[in-house]
Amino acid sequence: MSRIALVTGGTRGIGAEISRALTRAGRTVIASYAHNSRAADDFARAESIHTIQFDAADYAECEAAVARIAEDFGPIEILVNNAGITRDRVMAKMTRDMWDAVIDTNLGSCFNLCRLTFESMRTRKFGRIVNIGSINGQAGQYGQVNYAAAKSGIHGFTKALAQEGAKFNITVNAIAPGYVDTDMVRAVPPDVLEKIVAKIPVGRLGRAEDIARGVVFLTADEAEFVTGSTLSINGGQHMY
Repeated sequence: MSRIALVTGGTRGIGAEISRALTRAGRTVIASYAHNSRAADDFARAESIHTIQFDAADYAECEAAVARIAEDFGPIEILVNNAGITRDRVMAKMTRDMWDAVIDTNLGSCFNLCRLTFESMRTRKFGRIVNIGSINGQAGQYGQVNYAAAKSGIHGFTKALAQEGAKFNITVNAIAPGYVDTDMVRAVPPDVLEKIVAKIPVGRLGRAEDIARGVVFLTADEAEFVTGSTLSINGGQHMY
């Protein structure tokens, strides 16, 4: 039977490519989304991938979604915590609401979904968890104290939870993407984007496929000896 995989934020951008790649690897993928129903419906039709709507920052909604997935497909064995938002401002202009929104969505969602799936993974003696961090959680970024804090927190969360899961054949790893050619990055002014690319030794932006290949590797049954690691996929921009 195909393993059941949940990819949060899995219908757009990097998440969509992760969902496609895991499907090609033979997983039964459920891709979650929070708001954009039209984009999710288009994705589901085009890719024949199951979708589910819930707010990954809301524990009760996560709980209901995990229960629904278990009932419809079976227990989640592969979890990719990819959901994330930005609310960028310098500290002098950042509000508490902007801080809370990013921490709750980017980091709180990792707690929510791991808390709700970890016991089942322990019982089944199998689990693969991949948390999507960021180069900006490793190196910091001007105007992103909330985002950098959340992504840095993901890296620490990953190392701690990996120690709890190791003896149960549950691996917990992170991927720290660099600058990837997504809608958000394409919205950056061309002169700024040129400066960003100039700092990447391989000479280009990342592609969503670059990140998805890392997820497929880390979630393979055979990847049982890789845990507590952060895989940096950034073209050499930050060697950490």
